[in-house]
Order: sequence, then C-alpha cells, then structure tokens
Amino acid sequence: MTKQTMYKSRRTVLVALALMLALLSGQHAEAQRIYHKGWIDFNKNRRMDVYEDSRAPIDARVADLLQQMTIEEKTCQLATLYGSGRVLADALPTEGWKNEVWKDGIGNIDEQHNGVGRFGAQYAFPYKRHIDALHAVQRWFVEQTRLGIPVDFTNEGIRGLCHYRATYFPNQTGQGSTWNRQLIRQIADAEAKEAVALGYTNIYSPILDIAQDPRWGRCVESYGEDPYLVGELGKQMVIGLQAHGLVATPKHFAVYSIPVGGRDGNTRTDPHVGEREMRTLYLEPFRKAIAEAGALGVMSSYNDYNGEPITGSRRFLTDILRHEWGFKGYVVSDSEALEFLYTKHHVAASYEDACALAVNAGLNVRTQFTQPSEFITPLRQAVTSGKISRETLDERVGEVLRVKFWLGLFDQPYRGDAARVDRIVHSEPHRQLALDAARQSMVLLKNDSATLPLSAQMKRVAVIGPNADARPISRYGPAGADVVSVVDGVRQLLPQAEVVYAKGCEIRDPHYPESEVCDFEMTRDERLMMDSAVSVARDAEAVIVVLGDDDKTVGEGNSRTTLNLPGRQEQLLREIVATGRPVVLVLMAGRATTVNYAARHVPAIINACFPGEYGGQAVAEVIFGAYNPGGRLTCTTPRTVGQIPYAFPFKPGSDVENKSSLWGSLFPFGHGLSYTRFEYSDLVISRSTMLPTDSVTVTAKVKNVGLREGDEVVQLYVRDEVSTVTTYTQVLRGFERISLKPGESQMVTFRLGPADLALWDKDMRFVVEPGDFTLMVGASSKDIRLTGTLNVTRP
Repeated sequence: MTKQTMYKSRRTVLVALALMLALLSGQHAEAQRIYHKGWIDFNKNRRMDVYEDSRAPIDARVADLLQQMTIEEKTCQLATLYGSGRVLADALPTEGWKNEVWKDGIGNIDEQHNGVGRFGAQYAFPYKRHIDALHAVQRWFVEQTRLGIPVDFTNEGIRGLCHYRATYFPNQTGQGSTWNRQLIRQIADAEAKEAVALGYTNIYSPILDIAQDPRWGRCVESYGEDPYLVGELGKQMVIGLQAHGLVATPKHFAVYSIPVGGRDGNTRTDPHVGEREMRTLYLEPFRKAIAEAGALGVMSSYNDYNGEPITGSRRFLTDILRHEWGFKGYVVSDSEALEFLYTKHHVAASYEDACALAVNAGLNVRTQFTQPSEFITPLRQAVTSGKISRETLDERVGEVLRVKFWLGLFDQPYRGDAARVDRIVHSEPHRQLALDAARQSMVLLKNDSATLPLSAQMKRVAVIGPNADARPISRYGPAGADVVSVVDGVRQLLPQAEVVYAKGCEIRDPHYPESEVCDFEMTRDERLMMDSAVSVARDAEAVIVVLGDDDKTVGEGNSRTTLNLPGRQEQLLREIVATGRPVVLVLMAGRATTVNYAARHVPAIINACFPGEYGGQAVAEVIFGAYNPGGRLTCTTPRTVGQIPYAFPFKPGSDVENKSSLWGSLFPFGHGLSYTRFEYSDLVISRSTMLPTDSVTVTAKVKNVGLREGDEVVQLYVRDEVSTVTTYTQVLRGFERISLKPGESQMVTFRLGPADLALWDKDMRFVVEPGDFTLMVGASSKDIRLTGTLNVTRP
C-alpha cells in the first residue's frame, strides 16, 4: 500500500466515523441521560432495576431481565451477527439498523473489524480506531435498543488473537510440540491481554480435537493426537484466557476430528468410533477444559455421533456438558451446524424443526455466515407453534445472559484500553514470547553423525525449497504479521556469509491433487526452476531444504489422499541430495508427513510446523547451534497412509511387526532429539500398593551428561497389565519440560491420581480396577529409560 493510498484510506475511515457521530449526536445527547454514577439505565425507565444493579447476585439479575424481555428480544439473544465485512454490510451503525432484526438486540458479534473481510484493516488498525468502532456499535445496542442488552464481541484465537497486527504465535501443533504447560499459559496471557486491550470479550480457543488421522486438514490446528497432552495444554489456554475476564470457547465439541476415509469439508458425518474410545480419547480434553478449567463457552460441531447430530443432541449438549461436567456457559454452533440438521443429516423436516431440535437439545447461539434473521424468524415461529416451550427459551436465553453478566458487560459495556493499547498489542514482551515459542516448538527428528549444528563460519549457504522464503499467514491467526522466513533468519544469523535462495518448485504442481496418485511429466518451467535450485546447491557448502505444506494442502477443508510431500518436493530433495552436498531438511508442515526417502538419505531433519512470525529466526538458530532444540512430536509419523488408523495410544497388536506390510513409525509419539545427552536414574514410586481412591507420586532423576545446555521433555507412561476391557499398551500420564546445564541434574516429580489409572469398564463406569500397573519414565513413547510397578488393591 502506498503512503497516498494509506492516507486516503485513513481519511475515508475518519469521515465515516465523523458522519456516524453527527448522525447519532442528537440521539446520543438524549441517551446520555441513561448513564449514572455506578450504574446504567439500560431500559431507560429512570430507575435502577435489579439487572442494572452491580451489587445484586447474577441469578437475580438474569431473572429480572428475563421477565422484562419479549419473545423478539429473547430470540435475538440466541443469534450471532458476523461482523462488518463478513455478513454485516455496514462498517458502523446507521439509521437503517432500526429496521433490522437486531433492533431487538443480538447475542454476539463475531470478528468485528478484526482485519478479515472486505473492510480489511481500515477499522482494525491503528488499534484505537478499532476500539472506537466497537464502542460505536456497543453504544448503539445499549442506547438504541429497548432494554440496552450489550453485545458479546467474539473472535478467533488459535495462533494468537485473530486481529490485524496482533502477535502471531506458532500454530497449535507447534505449540503442542513444546510440551510446555507454562509456555501455553504465557501465550494465553499474552493473547488475553491483547484481546482485552482491543475490546473483545470472548475468544474461540483452544481447539481441543485430537488429530488421530493425519490426513485430516485441521491437524494443523490441534495440539496433537493424544488426549492427555491436548487436555493438559488446552486447560492452560482456558485458564489463561479466563483469568483476564474473557470467555474461552473451546471447539469443536464433539468427536469432530475423524474425517471418514480421510475426507473433510463435505463429509461431517458418522465418525466411526466406539463409545468407550469416544469417551477415553475424544471427550477427555473437553472434560478437562470445562470440568477442571471452567470454560464458559463451547462450540458444537456439525458432525453426528452414532447417527445423532451433535448440534441436535441433548445427550451431548445438556446431559454431558451441563449435568456431568457442570458447564455454566453458553453453547455456540459451528458455522452451518444447525443448518446441517435439515440439509445434510435430514433429522429435521424443515429449518424451523431444526431450530427447535437444536435449542431443545441445549444449543444457545446459532452462528452462520448469513443474516441472523434467517434463524431468528423461524426460531420465533418454533416458539409460537409450541415446538420450543417458553420455559426452554428462557433457559437458553438465561444461559447467554449469565455469561454476559459474568463478563461485567452490564457494568462496563465499553471495553478496550485506548490509552495503552499500542503498548500492549504486539508489544516487545509478546514478540519475545512468540520467538521463544517458535524456538521451543522445533523438533529435531534426525541428526546422524552430529550433522547439526552446522558451522556458523560457513561462507556460502544455499536455502532452497517452496517454503524457504514463505511467510505463511493463517485465516485463524493475525493478519498483517511481518513474518521472518527461513531465508531471512539465515541471513540475519550469518551476515558474513553469502546466503543464496532458490525456490526449486512449488508446493503444488499443476496437476495437484491428481498428481498424488498419477505421474505427470514436468513442464519446461518446472524443469528450469528445479535445475536452477540444483545448480545453487552444487556451489554451496551446505544446503537447507525447506519443504512442506501451504494453506491449500493443509487447514480447514484441506484433507489429503496421501501423506507424502505434495507436488514435486520429494523429487527436488532427491536431486539436491544427489549433488553430494550436506543437506538439512526442514519440514514446515501442518501434519505428519511420510518422508521415507528423507528418513533414509538425509542426515538431519527438523520439524518446524508453522512456527509463527519469528519461525525463520528459530529455524536458523537451531541449524547453526544458537539454540538447542528440545521439542517433541505430538503426532506419530507413519511410514505410509496405508497404516491409518495408526496413532498413539495403541491397542495391543496395532503397532507390532508384520512381514507382509510396512509396520512401525518413522518417528514415534513424543520423539525429539537434542545436541546434548540426558541420563535417567533413581526412579522412586512413593508407595508400592494403593487403594483405588489413593494417589501416588513418581520421581526420577534426570542429568545432562553432554556438553551443552539443553531441554529435556520427561514423559510418564502407564500400562494397566490386566483389565476387564481391552485397553492401551501405554498411556501418557505426565510430562515436564526441564532445562539443564552440562552436568546439572534435577528430580522430576509426577502425581498420579485415581483418574489417571481409571478406565471405562464393561458397564461404561469410570473406575480404577485393582491389579498391577507398570509405570514408565522416558524421553518418548518408544524411548523408555526407567520402569516400576504399582499395585492397586481392593478396598
């Protein structure tokens, strides 16, 4: 954008704001009478009602407001209005809003001027302009609707806050690769501070779906494949967000991450998983987020389970969420989840019936990229016709209002910190945290003959590949981030060296995705591009090859047929290896990738995921030894797509030698190497026997016996030796990331409670069964260093 264009855009925004203020000036002057010391007269009746009294209990405030609301006002609280540039056509309030359905209020407004949509960054940046725009919208709802119910401003928050020029962190798989609870909490704190400063009140994060099928496009947005790891990290994200007065809304509940046959997008039906596995694997992260961390939001998914669509399921949305786990917030639908009840699942004969089915089941707020009136009108008809009782309507609306009161919106509806926002959003501490997260996310998969780190004294280094100079931006992350590519990072770290870049090939060839299963002759341009890269490689002292995915091969709706590197990337790698130059492979990918050739022929491989705005710097630091990698894989890397389903934890016999097919993993769950070595000793289990209701502590000594400071991720696994139902060969039940200097040692302590040893038995009761348990401490699921036994006795 030129300076002239930028200034013109700013003038346009300022003129729009001025016109809006002029339009509402008379109304605003009258409306100012509702603001009093310590309270706001939301219903404009010139007295303090119970719902306007901050000293009254929340339940009393909810009840008072509900009894004043009409059906029109209640139904409006059960809908999302997608923000300006998405569904809402106007950048700011207009006179025409008095003729829209939201004249009676609205539940929430999603992604309002966050930098996504046709308005771009006009009202997102500078940050104060965004706060002003949100205040203008909130003021309209407070001052121009009858009861003045404030809006809950929601936004995405998976790789950092989804706002223009917010701090851009690694994708969730990268965050998971850190195996660091404290770091996830710090990321949550930073994201929350930026959201609060900008005026948001509800963040759609974290994603708690486990990535058990690496073909699934949204593996990139999962912490990993294991429910314990995902649940522990997700719990920290929820606690961190809500500690700052925000609502955390985990997604996608439930059993969402099983794309049938690896397909995604239009499938959304019938995940093939049994009840016990569903409870053990797919629900457990959500249980932790809600029952233990107290999440006040949850997003319902658009798949079914055993023929019952989740968004129309009372079992999932009420019995499990509210009755079993004590959920106190409101449920928002994923986009089109409610509509699918009618259009895809065909469990409703009409859209009105779909509205009734969902609301009766426990859905609170419908979200979709269409006008909210498309839902509110048939919802009102469902109430009028008796398909939804008045009592149920009040219950659903009350749950939304309770969250708004918890947020304090009726005491301070105008959020944001205009005075400090520039010092908070994308601040230096937050940028340093993004860099630290990128560093900790790096996983050293292979390092034969101590190929890495490379010498920082090299004079000519080639950086090659379609992701070498890529600056990936996620739809669910901050737009406008100034991403450091790997080429940038190497040049910054080696200012004295000649760093030569060549792309070599595109991520996707012209015939993708058919090229996944059929060979096509290279075009002349493809051949010239690859030959140029090979020539550059021949003249270098070492070659860094950066391959992987882009936003067309991984992400929402982008499931794949194979797990091989897409396009011509492996051919590029083969031709560069053939030059005989030392090669380092960097995988910047969103899923497990079957790099069988690289695992056999490339001496050093780094898994970088999508490491955020400072990813290139972190990659360069690892390659040249300025940082010692300590990340661990959160997903098993199979040898071939034909092994799927193939993910940790494994049932007996699912990960053993087979003479007629490939078996075993390229890289197992929890795997990651270091430039130093760690020694494990002194396993102590605090008691040899315990009752099913007892707890036990497990301690082990870890010592850095190498020559460099480094991080080790100490992992605790448990195996139930004899059980009444078939269970897993081992389950993760503890992990700690520690940093040790050369020669330094540390005692690592884990605590096992009854829930860590329990299983869902034959009668689907969650119980601890008496018997022997093997406890294993090690550096990965396959690298077990210490073992011990614990016996659980009968009461």
